[in-house]
Amino acid sequence: MEQNLDGLMENMMTLISTWGLRVIGAIALLIIGRIVAGAVRRGMRRMMGRADADPTLIPFVSSMVYYLVIAFVLIAVLGIFGIPTASFVAVLGAAGLAVGLALQGTLSNFAAGVMLLVFRPFKVGDLVEVGGQLGVIQAIGIFTTTMNSLDNKRVIQPNSQVFSGTIVNYNGNDTRRVDMVMGIDYGDNIGVAMETIERIVKGHPKVLQEPEVQIAVSNLGDSSVDLVVRPWCVPGDYWTVYFDLTRQMKEGLEAAGCSIPFPQRDVHLYQQKSAAAG
Repeated sequence: MEQNLDGLMENMMTLISTWGLRVIGAIALLIIGRIVAGAVRRGMRRMMGRADADPTLIPFVSSMVYYLVIAFVLIAVLGIFGIPTASFVAVLGAAGLAVGLALQGTLSNFAAGVMLLVFRPFKVGDLVEVGGQLGVIQAIGIFTTTMNSLDNKRVIQPNSQVFSGTIVNYNGNDTRRVDMVMGIDYGDNIGVAMETIERIVKGHPKVLQEPEVQIAVSNLGDSSVDLVVRPWCVPGDYWTVYFDLTRQMKEGLEAAGCSIPFPQRDVHLYQQKSAAAG
């Protein structure tokens, strides 16, 4: 009986000496790893905040880094207990590949969403043309981009479609040129017409003084002499300037004695004698 008890105590001491330190080391590693992961997450948030990163991207990236550190800690804990981590990592990799293939479309939208948030080709409130749609950006998510069309329809596009195509940002620059064409009659005085247009354009309160407005003869059409008019404004005033100047130039040219011609054709009739009459 005493021999059995001694053997049991010896086995217990062997187990404690063999696994006790490993358990304590594993617990310590888990605690330290969690502290380190939290510190890394907080550091990532501060770094991205100082870099003026998109607010939508900061919590996602910081959480992803946190769980990545935790995953490495768990693998290290398994290694302490003698579990072959190489095969474990291989299984995780195979599972990740299978999930990635199954969610290929979703992951492409996710990757495109990250790129949009990092490079920021547009921001909320910008008037853009993406994926064949024109509208004002309302939200940039991880998987989709939401915009309102000019007639106030809600348009939601997958980020992969947005990022893979051409992006036209009408609010991307501080200024925007308004391209207009005014036609006058061939009998009108071009100098008077250009002076009238210049006075009207420069008198508009939303037209910028710099860059200088361009007014020039651009085309000799079938029915009119076409004058190109190119003032500059801030992007938000584009349509106000366009609509105002269209009306004001028409009324100003008429008051100056110029006419706005419409398409017309001259028809010439020739009378021919018939053979019988001859």
